[in-house]
Amino acid sequence: MGDPKFSRRSYDTPSHPWEGERIKREVEVVREYGLKNKTEVWKAETILRNFRKQSRELQARLRGGDAQANIEADALIRKCSRIGLLPVTGSTLNDVLLLSGSDILSRRLQTIVFDKGLATTIKQARQMITHGHIHINGHRVTVPGYIVTREEEASVVYNDVSPFTDEMHPMRISAEQAAVNAAASARARAKADEEVAAKAKADAEEAGITLEDGGI
Repeated sequence: MGDPKFSRRSYDTPSHPWEGERIKREVEVVREYGLKNKTEVWKAETILRNFRKQSRELQARLRGGDAQANIEADALIRKCSRIGLLPVTGSTLNDVLLLSGSDILSRRLQTIVFDKGLATTIKQARQMITHGHIHINGHRVTVPGYIVTREEEASVVYNDVSPFTDEMHPMRISAEQAAVNAAASARARAKADEEVAAKAKADAEEAGITLEDGGI
């Protein structure tokens, strides 16, 4: 169980420390999402890896006729839907396999704040969160990596006592610029998702997983 004073690491590090392509890709992700360091990239990849592992295992159990697997598969899909990774309805286990790291990173509070136009830049969004300018459901949240659920997204607003509530504040972003930023972010994520989805599909086919296996 370990000493309770020393928490265990909640993410996996790369198996090899010196991989040029991986390092280059991680640097680009850190810059795009305004992350503090690569640790936050590895945390997102670990979350994604766990979801995909569960999906593969459940599909194997479903092929074996395990009734409990149906219940667990429904729970996994509901969880992914609740945090905004999948649509509310119509998703299958194969959709979980097609998720990418950008899907996880796009649900971080820092990204949501920037996409909603509450900050002028992705790095300013991080600063605003850590300084207590952002509320979720009326409560101050100071963790940029907090995963925002679909229900909570609409309640992400400025702290009532924050100077940013003044529309004339010099650091407030215009609605037009917010729309431009959101569109640019969406295009970048779509491109990254296409590349990851193609790789995930190839992995699924190699493992013998079909669309029928993913149906719930």
